Amino acid sequence: MVTQDYDLQLLLDILGVFVFALSGGLVAVRKGLDLVGVVVLAWVAGLGGGIMRDVLLGDTPPVGISDWRLLVPAALAGLGTFLWYRHLRSVLPLRADVRAKVIGRSVRVLDAGGLALFAVSGALKALEFQAGALAAVLLGVLTATGGGALRDVLAGQVPEVLRRELYAIPALIGATLIVVGHALDILTPLLIWGAVALVFVIRIAAVALDLNAPTALRTTGDDR
Repeated sequence: MVTQDYDLQLLLDILGVFVFALSGGLVAVRKGLDLVGVVVLAWVAGLGGGIMRDVLLGDTPPVGISDWRLLVPAALAGLGTFLWYRHLRSVLPLRADVRAKVIGRSVRVLDAGGLALFAVSGALKALEFQAGALAAVLLGVLTATGGGALRDVLAGQVPEVLRRELYAIPALIGATLIVVGHALDILTPLLIWGAVALVFVIRIAAVALDLNAPTALRTTGDDR
């Protein structure tokens, strides 16, 4: 059996932080925040889910505030998004509605990547800490959705996980696949990356096909 490899775990975390931080930076520029706001939202999106996971696992201080290898990608993503957006607006002026649509689609693609990486990474770390199968699945989902939810709350909008196409469900599938692979003694790097790819594909398909989890019949107004 190939158990959790530290280098692979770190790679998943770094990639997940960077991708989710990019999404946070894009949401911030869409909201018209300044440089500090962009970096803060990038940091929250990239590291928020992992911090919540580590606190629940008792791994303190969380790596999101103690490991420079995760802090640097978050900061670079925020700064890079701010500078790129300013350059894009100067060389390619677009109508506000077109610009908002491009940013919105970019955020969803980045969200799908971060969701996939963190669902797997969160489940792996929970297994490493012997949290149990159910806890590993739930922590995988929390890691994958927590940062994006915090990002959206700070940006003044309903979190994507509560209102968009299938979001938490792909993370649940990916985390469950990791836990099952661990239980069956077949947790190889191939399975790990396969789980990442599966979550990403499901999320992108949900966006493209507008697949949604069931909702209440009455979505606005008072329930009278």
